[in-house]
Amino acid sequence: MNETILNIFLEIENGFVVGFKAKSYLSDDGDQQKIDLLKEKAKIDFTNSFHFDAPMNKHGEYMKYSSFAKLESRGMHFQLFEEMFAKFDVPENPLVCVTPVVDGEVRASE
Repeated sequence: MNETILNIFLEIENGFVVGFKAKSYLSDDGDQQKIDLLKEKAKIDFTNSFHFDAPMNKHGEYMKYSSFAKLESRGMHFQLFEEMFAKFDVPENPLVCVTPVVDGEVRASE
Protein backbone atom coordinates (compact mmCIF):
# COMPACT_ATOMS: atom_id res chain seq x y z
CA MET A 1 0.00 0.00 0.00
CA ASN A 2 1.38 3.42 -0.96
CA GLU A 3 2.31 5.72 1.90
CA THR A 4 3.19 9.41 1.71
CA ILE A 5 6.69 10.03 3.07
CA LEU A 6 8.43 13.39 3.44
CA ASN A 7 11.83 14.93 3.08
CA ILE A 8 11.76 17.85 5.52
CA PHE A 9 14.40 20.57 5.59
CA LEU A 10 15.19 22.97 8.44
CA GLU A 11 16.56 26.21 7.06
CA ILE A 12 19.00 27.47 9.69
CA GLU A 13 20.70 30.86 9.45
CA ASN A 14 23.00 32.21 12.13
CA GLY A 15 21.70 29.59 14.59
CA PHE A 16 17.98 30.32 14.01
CA VAL A 17 15.37 28.16 12.24
CA VAL A 18 14.10 30.60 9.59
CA GLY A 19 12.07 28.26 7.39
CA PHE A 20 10.97 24.75 6.60
CA LYS A 21 10.79 23.02 3.23
CA ALA A 22 9.29 19.67 2.31
CA LYS A 23 9.01 17.30 -0.62
CA SER A 24 6.70 14.29 -0.63
CA TYR A 25 6.88 10.86 -2.21
CA LEU A 26 4.51 7.94 -2.46
CA SER A 27 6.13 4.61 -1.72
CA ASP A 28 5.07 1.07 -0.94
CA ASP A 29 8.60 -0.12 -0.14
CA GLY A 30 9.76 -1.18 3.32
CA ASP A 31 10.74 1.45 5.88
CA GLN A 32 14.49 1.09 5.30
CA GLN A 33 14.06 1.50 1.53
CA LYS A 34 11.92 4.60 2.14
CA ILE A 35 14.58 6.10 4.41
CA ASP A 36 17.28 5.30 1.85
CA LEU A 37 15.23 7.00 -0.89
CA LEU A 38 14.72 10.15 1.18
CA LYS A 39 18.41 10.37 2.08
CA GLU A 40 19.44 9.77 -1.53
CA LYS A 41 17.15 12.55 -2.77
CA ALA A 42 17.84 15.11 -0.02
CA LYS A 43 20.32 17.36 -1.82
CA ILE A 44 18.21 17.48 -4.98
CA ASP A 45 14.90 17.84 -3.12
CA PHE A 46 15.92 20.95 -1.22
CA THR A 47 16.01 23.06 -4.38
CA ASN A 48 12.55 22.02 -5.59
CA SER A 49 10.64 21.53 -2.34
CA PHE A 50 7.64 23.45 -1.00
CA HIS A 51 8.41 26.30 1.45
CA PHE A 52 6.71 26.69 4.85
CA ASP A 53 7.13 29.54 7.32
CA ALA A 54 9.09 28.85 10.49
CA PRO A 55 7.45 29.65 13.82
CA MET A 56 8.11 32.99 15.46
CA ASN A 57 7.55 34.12 19.02
CA LYS A 58 5.31 37.04 20.01
CA HIS A 59 8.22 39.43 19.37
CA GLY A 60 8.60 38.28 15.74
CA GLU A 61 11.80 36.35 16.46
CA TYR A 62 12.66 32.96 14.99
CA MET A 63 13.34 29.92 17.16
CA LYS A 64 16.96 29.18 17.99
CA TYR A 65 18.15 25.87 16.57
CA SER A 66 19.15 24.83 20.10
CA SER A 67 15.49 25.18 21.12
CA PHE A 68 14.42 23.04 18.17
CA ALA A 69 17.01 20.42 19.18
CA LYS A 70 15.52 20.29 22.70
CA LEU A 71 12.05 19.70 21.23
CA GLU A 72 13.50 17.04 18.96
CA SER A 73 15.20 15.24 21.85
CA ARG A 74 11.79 14.96 23.53
CA GLY A 75 10.03 13.89 20.33
CA MET A 76 7.99 17.10 20.28
CA HIS A 77 9.41 18.65 17.09
CA PHE A 78 6.67 17.00 15.03
CA GLN A 79 4.24 19.59 16.43
CA LEU A 80 6.07 22.19 14.31
CA PHE A 81 5.41 20.14 11.17
CA GLU A 82 1.60 20.01 11.41
CA GLU A 83 1.12 22.38 8.46
CA MET A 84 3.36 20.18 6.30
CA PHE A 85 1.58 17.03 7.41
CA ALA A 86 -1.79 18.56 6.52
CA LYS A 87 -0.57 19.89 3.15
CA PHE A 88 0.72 16.49 2.06
CA ASP A 89 -2.03 14.48 3.81
CA VAL A 90 0.43 12.16 5.54
CA PRO A 91 -0.73 9.26 7.73
CA GLU A 92 -0.55 9.31 11.50
CA ASN A 93 3.07 8.69 12.61
CA PRO A 94 4.52 9.52 9.18
CA LEU A 95 7.92 8.43 7.98
CA VAL A 96 10.05 11.55 7.51
CA CYS A 97 13.69 12.43 7.03
CA VAL A 98 14.67 15.76 8.61
CA THR A 99 17.75 17.42 7.11
CA PRO A 100 19.33 20.63 8.41
CA VAL A 101 20.34 23.26 5.86
CA VAL A 102 22.88 25.43 7.67
CA ASP A 103 23.61 28.81 6.10
CA GLY A 104 22.65 27.39 2.68
CA GLU A 105 24.55 24.09 2.97
CA VAL A 106 22.43 20.91 2.88
CA ARG A 107 23.80 18.65 5.61
CA ALA A 108 22.41 15.37 4.30
CA SER A 109 23.79 12.15 5.72
CA GLU A 110 24.71 9.44 3.26
